[in-house]
Amino acid sequence: MGRKFNKFFQVLISLIVLTAVLVPLKVWAEESEETPPKEWMDFLSNLKKDMISKGISEKTIEKAYGNRSYYHKKPEVKALEQMQAEFILTSTDYINRIVTKSRVEQARKKYRKLQKKYGKIEEEYGVPLSYLTAFWAVETNFGQNKGKHHLIDSLTNLSYKGRRAKFFKNELYHVLKIMDKFDLSHEKIKGSWAGAMGHFQFMPSTYNAYAKDYDGDGVADIWDEFSDALASAANYLSDLKWKKDEPWGQVVSLPWNFDYHQTGRNIKKTVKEWKKIGVTKPDGKPLEVDDDLKASIIMPDGYKGPTYIVFSNFNRIMIWNRSDNYALAIGILADYVSSDQPYQPVAGPQRHALTNKDIAVVQKFSNKFFKTNLKVDGKLGPKTKEAVKKIQKKAKMPEDGVPSYRLLQQIKNYNPKTGFAPPLPEKKKILK
Repeated sequence: MGRKFNKFFQVLISLIVLTAVLVPLKVWAEESEETPPKEWMDFLSNLKKDMISKGISEKTIEKAYGNRSYYHKKPEVKALEQMQAEFILTSTDYINRIVTKSRVEQARKKYRKLQKKYGKIEEEYGVPLSYLTAFWAVETNFGQNKGKHHLIDSLTNLSYKGRRAKFFKNELYHVLKIMDKFDLSHEKIKGSWAGAMGHFQFMPSTYNAYAKDYDGDGVADIWDEFSDALASAANYLSDLKWKKDEPWGQVVSLPWNFDYHQTGRNIKKTVKEWKKIGVTKPDGKPLEVDDDLKASIIMPDGYKGPTYIVFSNFNRIMIWNRSDNYALAIGILADYVSSDQPYQPVAGPQRHALTNKDIAVVQKFSNKFFKTNLKVDGKLGPKTKEAVKKIQKKAKMPEDGVPSYRLLQQIKNYNPKTGFAPPLPEKKKILK
């Protein structure tokens, strides 16, 4: 029994010694992966000096960084920043995902509560609470998804190289400026991976320009004090010259002979002029809007999809987020919020969404054969839409500015000699 115990004891001691040796090696190996290289530490040192030269106090720099390097061998925010949606949602699909029946019902309940408690904010800033409710719903699902990323960490990593490093470095400066001004802890300032913060997802630079301390406690707290967040959003829209008594837009019907080249936010006519062309409400009745208002016609899903007439407030929503689909979702949700209109999803044709790669193909083609200077980024922005119209015109297609798979096929078959026309058959040789 004694010999067996001694042998067991020797084996146990050996295992303990082996574990003591291997575990520290494993821990050291894991830590070494996060050990900042000299290049990172040089970057961080220069970054801190630059922030101090711009007016950020050394006290705030110490509070924000201390002994933390925030170095990650494979930072999550870098991966998120480089990710692009493979498929671009159609406008109809996007709106129906954002403006759902349950969200409309919830938004109406929130709106009624806001009216009772924050009516003065609407009066003071001239921005209807129905729109503010819509922004709140879309941005953070009524404050449920404000973001949990540590912004000093995120923005420091995004400021290190990368295609938008300069932009993120500027936002980092504004975060440090917020900490400097209100003596806030770096743990307080959290948000999305890209830096958007609070109930209405303000970027730090937007915060410093428009945030309001509405409750008067000395801090414009858009994270946890809703009155501050709501007043800040209203202040921002007010500064953008929001027109309280004007609509954002509405669905319309076009005449059979409408010139699709007249679509796009860059083309503006008075309501009276659009009426003269034959633009009506979907039921064929005249538009019930001030004839003198300037408006544009947009068809985000092309000429087969829904058509909208949009006014100046639509453009102000797009300053908040430069997407037609986003602006339409905000406008449509705001209309539901302020009315008893029964919910009905947006109707549109079944259409396959294009990919970022598809849009990039169109951009490259336009640059090569139409001498445009588009950024090949796979995004369907205003300049790309105008270029698409030119391609559609040459291809004898409706000039709605929205690329389709049919257009992609035309581009694939394009012949520099004959253009979009089918190639002429080869002449047969006559045998003698």
